[in-house]
Amino acid sequence: MTKTDIAYYEWLISQVDTPGDRSYRDLFERLHNFEFVWFVPNDDNRVQDGLDLRAEFLNGNRPTLHLEGATMLEILVSLSRRVAFIGGGNEPQWAWRLLKNLKLTKMSDPLTEEQAKRIDDILETLVYRTYERSGRGGFFPLKDSLEDQTKVELWYQMNAYVIEKDKNL
Repeated sequence: MTKTDIAYYEWLISQVDTPGDRSYRDLFERLHNFEFVWFVPNDDNRVQDGLDLRAEFLNGNRPTLHLEGATMLEILVSLSRRVAFIGGGNEPQWAWRLLKNLKLTKMSDPLTEEQAKRIDDILETLVYRTYERSGRGGFFPLKDSLEDQTKVELWYQMNAYVIEKDKNL
């Protein structure tokens, strides 16, 4: 990794509010090394949101980043921004909330081999949409889901999640 790659990774981590004094660097590294691939139409827009973070970070500077597709860390940060815009609130706190929805907030450093495997399983469940129909196991679990969330693009999952949260306030 180049200095620019490392600075970008650190910048991404700074976009997530990690409460307390625990470190989550191992978790973030796994997220950053796991590529998000899309299967549901229009989820390529979420990939582009993640990739747009690179341009924002570089801010017109010439260095390039040595990354292929959008990482799960980029998707997490970009989704947290979208949710904060639609549902209100703080982007870094939303990022933490999305990690909580994935049941990843207890994965502090140092990770055991078993925890690392569990993280990978959770990310595979998320990416390949093998989570529950209600969205449980994904970023946006719903209590009352009319549609199978495994077939709904992330944009509409996010909106349904925000609407459901607003109803419960």
